[in-house]
Order: sequence, then structure tokens, then C-alpha cells
Amino acid sequence: MEIADIAMASMSMSAAKLQASASIAVTKSAMETQEAVAAQLLEMLPSPPGLGQHVDVRA
Repeated sequence: MEIADIAMASMSMSAAKLQASASIAVTKSAMETQEAVAAQLLEMLPSPPGLGQHVDVRA
């Protein structure tokens, strides 16, 4: 194997690593955005009156 082949392989591996890191960062950002949207939607839901005050023990 020649020096040029080793250098080319190294550059290819480095580019693949950079692409994977960027992809993970974008995915993480999208997940955080969706988490915030879900939290806002849950806050908008009305809670039924009396929720959690009574327990049905007859089964």
C-alpha cells in the first residue's frame, strides 16, 4: 500500500466521521425541539376535576 492510499483512506474516514457527527447533532436538535413542543401540548390539556382524589378498590 502506498502513502497516497493511506492518506486517501484517512481523509475518507475523517469525512465520514464528520458527517456522522453532524447528522447526530441535527437529530439531537430535532428531538429537543419535539420534546419542547410535546411539553407545551401537555400543558395545554385540561386536567379533569377530581383527578386522583378517588381510588376504585372494587375489582
